[in-house]
Amino acid sequence: MKDFSRRNFFHLTGAGALVGVAAGEFRLNAQQQYPAPVPATPIFPYADRAPVSLVKGDNRRQNVLDALVAVDREIRPAMARKKYIVLKVNNVNTGRQLAATHVDAIRGILDYVAPRFKGPVVIAESSSGDTLEGFANYKYAQVVPEYKRLNITLVDLNREKKCEIFVIVDGNIRPVAVRLATRLQDPDAFIISAAMLKTHDSVVATGSVKNMVMGSPIHSIPGETPRWSDKGKVHAMPGPMGPGMKMNHHAMNYNLAITAKHLRPSWGVAVLDGFEGMEGNGPVGGTPVPMQVALAGPDFLAVDRVEMEIMGIPAYAVGYLQYAAELGVGQYDLSKIDIRGEKPESVKKTFRLHQTAGEQLEWLGDLVKPA
Repeated sequence: MKDFSRRNFFHLTGAGALVGVAAGEFRLNAQQQYPAPVPATPIFPYADRAPVSLVKGDNRRQNVLDALVAVDREIRPAMARKKYIVLKVNNVNTGRQLAATHVDAIRGILDYVAPRFKGPVVIAESSSGDTLEGFANYKYAQVVPEYKRLNITLVDLNREKKCEIFVIVDGNIRPVAVRLATRLQDPDAFIISAAMLKTHDSVVATGSVKNMVMGSPIHSIPGETPRWSDKGKVHAMPGPMGPGMKMNHHAMNYNLAITAKHLRPSWGVAVLDGFEGMEGNGPVGGTPVPMQVALAGPDFLAVDRVEMEIMGIPAYAVGYLQYAAELGVGQYDLSKIDIRGEKPESVKKTFRLHQTAGEQLEWLGDLVKPA
């Protein structure tokens, strides 16, 4: 066990060792420091080029629509082959708008869908709290009468309880089962991920891929006993979550990546609403960053790669995206991504990371240091 490293456990070559970087040594400002990268060797090389649109404007709804129109020739044929659309929103928190998909971003997506698809459309989420509370707080029901032709319904995946068993690892690197919502894997559905630009308290940053992966595990609903949650399992805690309990960031990044690999065949298009990003203590308690952008593309990993570029976060620093790239989930090489619209450098702002960024980046080191 002494030479049991991140490399030989995950069968992945990582982004380099974390050398002399503790949580307190990170400077969380425009000059924040990261460990040096080491090139990764793909297990499943991904050669295809990927289009990603990057739009900037002063209207959130119009930005989202324009971003989708820019990749219309790639996504419309795939959408036409499906029986219905699942619009997967992000409600990691049910009470703070900055942390959740804005209803005008949904309108922008539906503005694109309405003249191109007959419906129906399902707006779906498995919030970490009460999904229906989030739907009400963010006024998602307003869009139902506005787009009558699309026959829109709102679905809480936790209440729907249609799931499959998938195996990840726990904090002790032992197999553990999680229940994943089958709605997000339905071959008859065209899946649209509607996420935002945010820093994160466990994996540095979040976007399209994580919106799908963490929206898939379900949990008990209000009033159900005993209470349970499979979302917590993905975080790979070695025991019940509580004060002083330390997350295994190696395992969490791995869990996110292998789940993304499993879910990927059903994905349709990723949309990132960056009208306002979130920096600092995301994905809930951070502060706004005015960006006035929107991104879209059929390759979720490519969209997130451009997201990292405009947030000023090195691509290798986000473990689950690095792992997903090595597993062939999508295109993560910026030189092989065809960006339509704005140039990333013209809209880039360096986001301040979460206060625990140093600890989060421990995934770059070995699981156990050789003796």
